[in-house]
Amino acid sequence: MTVSVYIPTLFRHLVGNRVHVQARGRTVRDVLVDLDRQFPGFRQQLFGPEGRLAAHINVYVNQVEIGTLQGEETPVREGDEVAVIPALAGGAVALTPEMVERYSRHIIMPQVGSAGQRKIMEAKVLIIGAGGLGSPVAIYLALAGVGTIGLVDFDVVDRSNLQRQILHQDDDVGRPKVVSAKETLLAYNPYVQVVTHETPLTSDNAFEIIEPYDIVVNGADNFATRYLVNDACYLLKKPLVDGSILMFDGQATTYLPGRGCYRCLYPAPPPPGMVPSCAEAGVLGAMCATIGSIQATEVLKLILGIGEPLVNRLLLYDALALEFRIVRIRRDPNCPLCGDNPTITQLIDYEAFCGSPFPAAQHA
Repeated sequence: MTVSVYIPTLFRHLVGNRVHVQARGRTVRDVLVDLDRQFPGFRQQLFGPEGRLAAHINVYVNQVEIGTLQGEETPVREGDEVAVIPALAGGAVALTPEMVERYSRHIIMPQVGSAGQRKIMEAKVLIIGAGGLGSPVAIYLALAGVGTIGLVDFDVVDRSNLQRQILHQDDDVGRPKVVSAKETLLAYNPYVQVVTHETPLTSDNAFEIIEPYDIVVNGADNFATRYLVNDACYLLKKPLVDGSILMFDGQATTYLPGRGCYRCLYPAPPPPGMVPSCAEAGVLGAMCATIGSIQATEVLKLILGIGEPLVNRLLLYDALALEFRIVRIRRDPNCPLCGDNPTITQLIDYEAFCGSPFPAAQHA
């Protein structure tokens, strides 16, 4: 019988850095013996001095641990999958065979691998708004396996949301968005934890809500919330992945503490009423997918520590022309928040600063 054997990162140097190898045998023991025949030295990684499978090694056949079957004498059939999973030090999240299968397209990428996937699974990301931008961000982060996803929203699902807010369906109209969103995300991936914050984000609670998370994603559609999230993230030294959309235009950037902030780009909000909201001017629903997926990609790059995030760069998307362009932005040494002589050292009254109250919805 020929079976596929999943090889964890720890042992891949023994098999030419392959993720899966083929082995033959009628039982698990036969398969492990054949592995050692093909790749000398493999057996000593798995068995103790008495010739028994080491206690820190778990072996699975088709996602079932052999201890619950017939141990090393568990029979295998043509096409079965055997997975060899060692214990890992440092309290890292364990990848079960089901997770290995679920995240296999990440794990086979050298930039991710099993170590990177565990980083994703240990990450905590807060999303401001379970609406147009928050929807694709949350879904893609849940599918990627981000361990803890926080959602801040106090609105209920309206039928007008369904044109773009893919976290919600017709049956959700009238329900709290965070409740609908949590159900959707867990339906996609039951291994993630979804923490809901069904409350307006204010100067009084922003620190408490944001502090437990590693990265914050901003999907707000009003200036008061955008400045509040920016200031809170900077003061808490949290990376902020920012996105915005209106009609056929979108923007995305990433702010890292000490390397600029939203106030460097826009020192002051426009006068009330000058820039319409999505509710006033509209937005092409598919725009949310484009900018939201860019935000989700930025989050995963930050978690994995790979690539070049959109730091000190503002991505501009013109959907009508189908044109992307990037402009450089810089940290302003005179910025009142992150400049050389800051005057903003705590959260302020953002309603007064922006000249308008927080609206009933805080998302695109």
